[in-house]
Amino acid sequence: MTVSLVRLFSLDLLKAFVAAGRRMSITQAADDLCLTQSAVSRQVHALEEQVGVKLFRRRQRGIAFTEEGERLFRAADHAIQQLQDIADQIRPGDKPRAVTITASTGVMGLWLLPRLPRLQERFPGIDVRLSASNLVSDLRADGIDLAIRYAREAAVAPGSLRLFDETLAPVAHPRVREAVQRGDRVPLLEFDDSRAWLQWRRWLDNATSTRAHGQVIHFNQYEQVIQAALAGQGLAIGRLELIQPLINDHQLAVLDDLPCTPMKSPNATWLLSAQEEPREEVRKVAEWIQLEAAAVRRWTPPAPVPVRGRDAGR
Repeated sequence: MTVSLVRLFSLDLLKAFVAAGRRMSITQAADDLCLTQSAVSRQVHALEEQVGVKLFRRRQRGIAFTEEGERLFRAADHAIQQLQDIADQIRPGDKPRAVTITASTGVMGLWLLPRLPRLQERFPGIDVRLSASNLVSDLRADGIDLAIRYAREAAVAPGSLRLFDETLAPVAHPRVREAVQRGDRVPLLEFDDSRAWLQWRRWLDNATSTRAHGQVIHFNQYEQVIQAALAGQGLAIGRLELIQPLINDHQLAVLDDLPCTPMKSPNATWLLSAQEEPREEVRKVAEWIQLEAAAVRRWTPPAPVPVRGRDAGR
């Protein structure tokens, strides 16, 4: 028998419960609702009293659903998401909502941000919010419209769009490349990442001949590796499609004369959408991202630097 509206749970209490369930954290739910942690905790406790059962098990770190809590969350989360979507569509006179895009810090800093002026020029009326994070987000729960992900094909959700594959090769400032060609010892710029193909050990093990190198300098962000390479501080493993403009502008040079280069990565870059039928602004930005990606799908070496002056004819 259906419960009457009079006896139905308070929407405020239900919002607190769903926010906590989406985050699995009272503290993060409080941030989402602009409330204090104690206020959200009280609202969840009040809902449990109304329902008559425990909805969460409190743990030393975070919370977990009870069986009854998980059943209620599945229904309540769907209903509240529908309310969120409808509220966004029917509010008159509101400023259009910004299109939120998330990407890893490397993709954001090296690929998306340099292209942002073209997006602003093409769609001056669309506001964009960028979120750089190496964590995998729940797009709908976190209010994210589009995500650019770096992953194997088997790891991405159905319906994801492949933007471009990845080719790897050592890269360096042209001055450092000349030093390598002379046989000088140069530092290796190492990205501290668990994926073997981004590690120098894989490259050195695969080489048919060894070259002496200097110290290894470690970085925890890939864009830091590239910034150090641009500054002439050593040799980096270049994700060529990601840094193609820097190579085309001759700010970085590919060391394609080494015996182990280039190498195909098992990962690719993908575009994910939170909605199957996104609103018009999101659709336009997604189409623009695909157009930009189409220009870098196939790696092609840049044209050589023209020889001028005294160097001509050497």
